[in-house]
Amino acid sequence: MAQAHKRAKNFQAFLELIHWHYRAWPVALLLDANSCHTAHGSLAQAQRLGIQFLWLPTRSPHLNPLEHLWRHAKGTVCANHQYPTLEEQVDHFIHYLQGLSPTQRLHKAGVFSRHFWLQKL
Repeated sequence: MAQAHKRAKNFQAFLELIHWHYRAWPVALLLDANSCHTAHGSLAQAQRLGIQFLWLPTRSPHLNPLEHLWRHAKGTVCANHQYPTLEEQVDHFIHYLQGLSPTQRLHKAGVFSRHFWLQKL
């Protein structure tokens, strides 16, 4: 979901989208302590939807698989290329991520690495 700002209201819309897609499946999200994640409304909505939040340690982006996926996508889509508008760049970025299979996304996020810190879970 492309969003102009990282706000609690946008994150809560994302929670609704996750809940809709996964319906009766148990869902746990690995999150940093961004204020949109820790907002009272976000916490209450996650509880209402049955979504569990797992918190990363403070200042530990290297532990967040999403950061590795983002870094790979930025290197592929954004490096050495100037797009006419930010919106066009975001569209290309999202299109690239959506073009990856779920297995490719997990691979690029480092989840399949033998050194992945959550591997035993």
